[in-house]
Amino acid sequence: AINSLNFEKPDFVQAANKTIDNVVHVKNSSNISNGFSIQDLIFGKKQRHPLIGTGSGVIISPDGYIITNSHVIKNADKIEVTTNNNQTFDAELIGSDDQNDIALLKINSSEVLSHATFGDSDSTQIGEWVLAVGNPFNLNSTVTAGIISAKSRNLDPSGRTTQSYIQTDAAVNPGNSGGALVNTKGELIGINTAIQSQTGSYIGYSFAVPSNIARKVIEDIMEFGVVQYGFLGVTGSSLSSSISKELGVEDTEGFYVNSIEGGSGANSAGIKKGDIIKQIDGISIHKFSDLKGYLNTKRPNDVVSIKLKAGAE
Repeated sequence: AINSLNFEKPDFVQAANKTIDNVVHVKNSSNISNGFSIQDLIFGKKQRHPLIGTGSGVIISPDGYIITNSHVIKNADKIEVTTNNNQTFDAELIGSDDQNDIALLKINSSEVLSHATFGDSDSTQIGEWVLAVGNPFNLNSTVTAGIISAKSRNLDPSGRTTQSYIQTDAAVNPGNSGGALVNTKGELIGINTAIQSQTGSYIGYSFAVPSNIARKVIEDIMEFGVVQYGFLGVTGSSLSSSISKELGVEDTEGFYVNSIEGGSGANSAGIKKGDIIKQIDGISIHKFSDLKGYLNTKRPNDVVSIKLKAGAE
Protein backbone atom coordinates (compact mmCIF):
# COMPACT_ATOMS: atom_id res chain seq x y z
CA ALA A 1 0.00 0.00 0.00
CA ILE A 2 2.88 2.34 0.79
CA ASN A 3 4.36 1.84 -2.68
CA SER A 4 1.12 3.03 -4.27
CA LEU A 5 1.35 6.42 -2.54
CA ASN A 6 2.68 9.28 -4.65
CA PHE A 7 5.15 11.08 -2.40
CA GLU A 8 6.23 14.49 -3.70
CA LYS A 9 10.01 14.65 -3.76
CA PRO A 10 11.78 18.02 -3.65
CA ASP A 11 13.53 18.93 -6.90
CA PHE A 12 16.88 20.01 -5.52
CA VAL A 13 18.46 20.02 -8.99
CA GLN A 14 16.08 22.68 -10.27
CA ALA A 15 16.48 24.86 -7.16
CA ALA A 16 20.28 24.54 -7.27
CA ASN A 17 20.41 25.42 -10.97
CA LYS A 18 18.29 28.52 -10.34
CA THR A 19 20.53 29.66 -7.48
CA ILE A 20 24.13 28.72 -8.11
CA ASP A 21 24.89 31.53 -10.59
CA ASN A 22 23.26 34.10 -8.31
CA VAL A 23 25.68 33.48 -5.45
CA VAL A 24 29.11 35.13 -5.45
CA HIS A 25 32.32 34.97 -3.47
CA VAL A 26 33.07 38.14 -1.48
CA LYS A 27 36.61 39.04 -0.41
CA ASN A 28 37.16 41.77 2.16
CA SER A 29 40.64 43.32 2.34
CA SER A 30 41.58 45.66 5.17
CA ASN A 31 44.79 46.97 6.68
CA ILE A 32 45.34 46.67 10.42
CA SER A 33 48.12 47.75 12.71
CA ASN A 34 50.86 45.17 13.14
CA GLY A 35 51.69 46.41 16.65
CA PHE A 36 54.66 48.49 17.82
CA SER A 37 58.05 47.36 16.55
CA ILE A 38 61.65 48.54 16.42
CA GLN A 39 60.92 49.89 12.90
CA ASP A 40 58.27 52.15 14.42
CA LEU A 41 60.87 53.53 16.82
CA ILE A 42 63.32 54.17 13.98
CA PHE A 43 60.97 55.33 11.24
CA GLY A 44 58.16 56.74 13.35
CA LYS A 45 55.33 54.79 11.78
CA LYS A 46 53.56 51.53 12.39
CA GLN A 47 53.88 48.57 10.10
CA ARG A 48 50.61 47.37 8.61
CA HIS A 49 49.64 44.14 6.98
CA PRO A 50 46.55 43.16 4.95
CA LEU A 51 43.80 41.22 6.66
CA ILE A 52 41.71 39.12 4.28
CA GLY A 53 38.17 37.97 5.06
CA THR A 54 35.90 35.95 2.81
CA GLY A 55 32.21 35.25 2.60
CA SER A 56 29.36 35.03 0.15
CA GLY A 57 26.81 37.30 -1.45
CA VAL A 58 23.64 37.06 -3.53
CA ILE A 59 23.04 39.02 -6.75
CA ILE A 60 19.55 40.54 -6.49
CA SER A 61 19.33 42.63 -9.67
CA PRO A 62 20.48 42.30 -13.30
CA ASP A 63 22.57 45.49 -12.95
CA GLY A 64 24.74 44.16 -10.15
CA TYR A 65 23.29 44.89 -6.72
CA ILE A 66 24.45 42.26 -4.22
CA ILE A 67 23.24 41.50 -0.73
CA THR A 68 25.56 40.05 1.93
CA ASN A 69 26.11 40.20 5.69
CA SER A 70 27.46 43.39 7.19
CA HIS A 71 29.98 41.38 9.21
CA VAL A 72 31.43 39.97 5.94
CA ILE A 73 32.49 43.43 4.73
CA LYS A 74 33.01 45.18 8.08
CA ASN A 75 36.05 47.53 8.13
CA ALA A 76 36.83 46.72 4.50
CA ASP A 77 39.26 48.94 2.59
CA LYS A 78 38.59 46.98 -0.60
CA ILE A 79 35.84 44.54 -1.55
CA GLU A 80 36.19 42.08 -4.43
CA VAL A 81 33.38 39.95 -5.81
CA THR A 82 33.92 36.82 -7.89
CA THR A 83 30.98 35.35 -9.79
CA ASN A 84 30.33 31.68 -10.40
CA ASN A 85 31.88 31.98 -13.88
CA ASN A 86 35.11 33.31 -12.34
CA GLN A 87 34.74 36.98 -13.24
CA THR A 88 36.12 39.31 -10.57
CA PHE A 89 34.84 42.83 -9.90
CA ASP A 90 35.62 45.62 -7.48
CA ALA A 91 32.50 46.20 -5.39
CA GLU A 92 31.17 49.44 -3.93
CA LEU A 93 29.57 49.38 -0.47
CA ILE A 94 26.21 51.12 -0.85
CA GLY A 95 25.20 50.77 2.79
CA SER A 96 24.91 48.38 5.72
CA ASP A 97 22.79 47.68 8.78
CA ASP A 98 24.57 46.04 11.71
CA GLN A 99 21.33 45.48 13.62
CA ASN A 100 20.07 43.00 11.02
CA ASP A 101 23.57 42.08 9.74
CA ILE A 102 22.74 43.04 6.15
CA ALA A 103 24.85 45.01 3.65
CA LEU A 104 24.28 46.10 0.05
CA LEU A 105 27.08 46.05 -2.55
CA LYS A 106 27.18 47.13 -6.21
CA ILE A 107 29.32 45.86 -9.08
CA ASN A 108 29.42 47.14 -12.65
CA SER A 109 29.25 44.49 -15.35
CA SER A 110 28.80 44.84 -19.10
CA GLU A 111 26.58 41.75 -18.97
CA VAL A 112 23.06 41.33 -17.64
CA LEU A 113 23.59 39.30 -14.49
CA SER A 114 21.67 36.28 -13.27
CA HIS A 115 19.90 37.29 -10.08
CA ALA A 116 17.80 35.85 -7.27
CA THR A 117 14.04 36.15 -6.92
CA PHE A 118 12.80 37.00 -3.44
CA GLY A 119 10.40 34.61 -1.75
CA ASP A 120 8.08 35.31 1.18
CA SER A 121 9.91 34.24 4.33
CA ASP A 122 6.80 34.81 6.45
CA SER A 123 4.97 32.03 4.60
CA THR A 124 7.74 29.45 5.11
CA GLN A 125 6.94 26.51 7.34
CA ILE A 126 8.85 24.39 9.83
CA GLY A 127 9.79 21.13 8.09
CA GLU A 128 10.03 22.76 4.65
CA TRP A 129 12.99 21.70 2.50
CA VAL A 130 15.66 24.37 1.88
CA LEU A 131 19.02 24.69 0.17
CA ALA A 132 21.98 26.74 1.40
CA VAL A 133 24.32 28.02 -1.34
CA GLY A 134 27.63 29.70 -0.58
CA ASN A 135 31.42 29.48 -0.43
CA PRO A 136 32.49 27.64 2.75
CA PHE A 137 36.25 27.49 3.30
CA ASN A 138 36.68 29.25 -0.11
CA LEU A 139 35.07 26.27 -1.86
CA ASN A 140 33.04 28.11 -4.47
CA SER A 141 29.42 27.31 -5.27
CA THR A 142 28.69 24.74 -2.58
CA VAL A 143 25.10 23.54 -2.19
CA THR A 144 23.77 21.83 0.95
CA ALA A 145 20.24 20.72 1.83
CA GLY A 146 18.17 20.68 4.99
CA ILE A 147 14.85 21.70 6.43
CA ILE A 148 13.58 24.72 8.32
CA SER A 149 14.05 23.69 11.94
CA ALA A 150 12.55 26.75 13.63
CA LYS A 151 11.51 30.34 12.90
CA SER A 152 11.95 33.63 14.76
CA ARG A 153 14.97 32.27 16.59
CA ASN A 154 16.80 34.66 18.92
CA LEU A 155 20.38 33.62 19.77
CA ASP A 156 20.77 36.26 22.48
CA PRO A 157 19.97 34.63 25.85
CA SER A 158 19.31 38.06 27.34
CA GLY A 159 16.43 38.58 24.89
CA ARG A 160 17.35 42.25 24.52
CA THR A 161 18.27 42.15 20.81
CA THR A 162 16.01 42.15 17.78
CA GLN A 163 17.24 38.88 16.26
CA SER A 164 14.64 36.80 14.44
CA TYR A 165 16.46 34.11 12.45
CA ILE A 166 15.27 31.19 10.37
CA GLN A 167 16.99 28.11 11.82
CA THR A 168 17.90 25.25 9.49
CA ASP A 169 19.93 22.05 9.57
CA ALA A 170 21.49 22.72 6.15
CA ALA A 171 25.27 22.54 6.59
CA VAL A 172 26.72 26.07 6.81
CA ASN A 173 30.37 26.79 7.58
CA PRO A 174 32.72 29.81 7.69
CA GLY A 175 32.51 31.48 4.26
CA ASN A 176 28.81 30.72 3.84
CA SER A 177 27.90 34.01 5.54
CA GLY A 178 25.99 36.22 3.13
CA GLY A 179 24.97 33.32 0.91
CA ALA A 180 21.52 32.23 -0.15
CA LEU A 181 18.93 30.15 1.64
CA VAL A 182 16.34 29.13 -0.94
CA ASN A 183 13.20 27.02 -1.07
CA THR A 184 12.58 24.22 -3.54
CA LYS A 185 11.34 26.76 -6.10
CA GLY A 186 14.73 28.47 -5.96
CA GLU A 187 13.25 31.56 -4.28
CA LEU A 188 15.44 33.48 -1.83
CA ILE A 189 13.96 33.08 1.65
CA GLY A 190 17.01 33.97 3.76
CA ILE A 191 20.60 35.20 3.93
CA ASN A 192 22.79 32.66 5.75
CA THR A 193 24.39 34.43 8.68
CA ALA A 194 25.50 32.36 11.65
CA ILE A 195 26.21 28.91 12.97
CA GLN A 196 25.79 27.56 16.47
CA SER A 197 29.05 25.83 17.25
CA GLN A 198 31.67 25.42 19.95
CA THR A 199 34.33 24.65 17.33
CA GLY A 200 33.64 27.33 14.72
CA SER A 201 32.43 24.75 12.22
CA TYR A 202 29.00 23.32 11.51
CA ILE A 203 27.59 20.88 14.07
CA GLY A 204 23.92 20.77 13.19
CA TYR A 205 22.27 24.19 13.23
CA SER A 206 22.59 27.30 11.12
CA PHE A 207 20.72 30.57 11.00
CA ALA A 208 19.58 32.96 8.29
CA VAL A 209 18.16 36.48 8.20
CA PRO A 210 14.63 36.11 6.75
CA SER A 211 14.34 37.43 3.20
CA ASN A 212 11.48 39.79 4.08
CA ILE A 213 13.72 41.55 6.62
CA ALA A 214 16.73 41.56 4.27
CA ARG A 215 14.65 42.93 1.39
CA LYS A 216 13.22 45.74 3.49
CA VAL A 217 16.70 46.69 4.74
CA ILE A 218 18.22 46.96 1.26
CA GLU A 219 15.18 48.82 -0.12
CA ASP A 220 15.58 51.35 2.70
CA ILE A 221 19.29 51.71 1.98
CA MET A 222 18.61 52.29 -1.72
CA GLU A 223 15.75 54.75 -1.16
CA PHE A 224 16.70 56.58 2.03
CA GLY A 225 20.37 55.79 2.62
CA VAL A 226 19.50 54.54 6.12
CA VAL A 227 17.24 51.84 7.52
CA GLN A 228 13.89 52.97 8.88
CA TYR A 229 12.37 50.94 11.70
CA GLY A 230 8.68 50.44 12.38
CA PHE A 231 7.65 51.15 15.97
CA LEU A 232 4.51 49.66 17.49
CA GLY A 233 4.96 51.29 20.88
CA VAL A 234 4.50 48.42 23.33
CA THR A 235 6.78 46.94 25.96
CA GLY A 236 6.21 43.68 27.75
CA SER A 237 7.29 40.07 27.69
CA SER A 238 6.79 36.75 25.96
CA LEU A 239 4.45 34.46 27.82
CA SER A 240 5.45 31.08 29.23
CA SER A 241 4.05 28.85 31.92
CA SER A 242 6.04 30.51 34.70
CA ILE A 243 5.58 34.09 33.45
CA SER A 244 1.85 33.55 32.90
CA LYS A 245 1.48 32.24 36.43
CA GLU A 246 3.34 35.27 37.76
CA LEU A 247 1.13 37.64 35.76
CA GLY A 248 -2.06 35.79 36.62
CA VAL A 249 -3.08 35.00 33.02
CA GLU A 250 -4.13 31.69 31.47
CA ASP A 251 -2.40 32.06 28.09
CA THR A 252 1.11 30.65 27.81
CA GLU A 253 1.76 31.96 24.27
CA GLY A 254 1.69 35.49 22.95
CA PHE A 255 3.17 38.87 23.85
CA TYR A 256 1.92 40.37 27.12
CA VAL A 257 1.67 44.16 26.98
CA ASN A 258 3.08 45.77 30.10
CA SER A 259 3.09 49.40 28.99
CA ILE A 260 2.18 51.64 26.05
CA GLU A 261 4.31 54.45 24.63
CA GLY A 262 2.41 57.74 24.47
CA GLY A 263 1.78 58.97 20.94
CA SER A 264 2.54 55.55 19.41
CA GLY A 265 0.43 53.54 17.00
CA ALA A 266 -0.43 51.12 19.79
CA ASN A 267 -1.69 53.99 21.92
CA SER A 268 -3.81 55.38 19.08
CA ALA A 269 -5.28 51.94 18.39
CA GLY A 270 -6.36 51.56 22.01
CA ILE A 271 -4.07 48.71 23.01
CA LYS A 272 -3.90 48.59 26.80
CA LYS A 273 -1.71 47.18 29.54
CA GLY A 274 -2.65 43.55 30.15
CA ASP A 275 -3.63 42.86 26.54
CA ILE A 276 -2.02 39.84 24.90
CA ILE A 277 -0.99 40.22 21.24
CA LYS A 278 -1.82 36.99 19.39
CA GLN A 279 -1.38 37.90 15.71
CA ILE A 280 -0.03 40.69 13.54
CA ASP A 281 -1.25 40.75 9.94
CA GLY A 282 -2.25 37.11 10.34
CA ILE A 283 1.21 36.05 11.57
CA SER A 284 0.96 34.15 14.86
CA ILE A 285 2.84 35.72 17.75
CA HIS A 286 4.19 33.15 20.20
CA LYS A 287 7.12 35.18 21.55
CA PHE A 288 8.79 38.58 21.29
CA SER A 289 11.05 37.59 18.39
CA ASP A 290 7.93 36.75 16.32
CA LEU A 291 6.62 40.26 16.91
CA LYS A 292 9.92 42.09 16.45
CA GLY A 293 10.88 40.01 13.43
CA TYR A 294 7.70 41.03 11.63
CA LEU A 295 8.00 44.67 12.67
CA ASN A 296 11.53 44.69 11.21
CA THR A 297 9.87 44.35 7.79
CA LYS A 298 7.82 47.52 8.36
CA ARG A 299 8.50 51.26 8.15
CA PRO A 300 7.08 54.22 10.07
CA ASN A 301 3.46 54.95 9.03
CA ASP A 302 2.87 51.42 7.72
CA VAL A 303 -0.47 50.06 8.92
CA VAL A 304 -0.66 46.62 10.56
CA SER A 305 -3.60 44.62 11.86
CA ILE A 306 -3.32 43.34 15.43
CA LYS A 307 -5.34 40.47 16.88
CA LEU A 308 -5.23 40.42 20.67
CA LYS A 309 -6.86 39.02 23.75
CA ALA A 310 -8.05 41.87 25.90
CA GLY A 311 -6.74 41.95 29.43
CA ALA A 312 -8.88 42.27 32.52
CA GLU A 313 -10.06 45.83 33.11
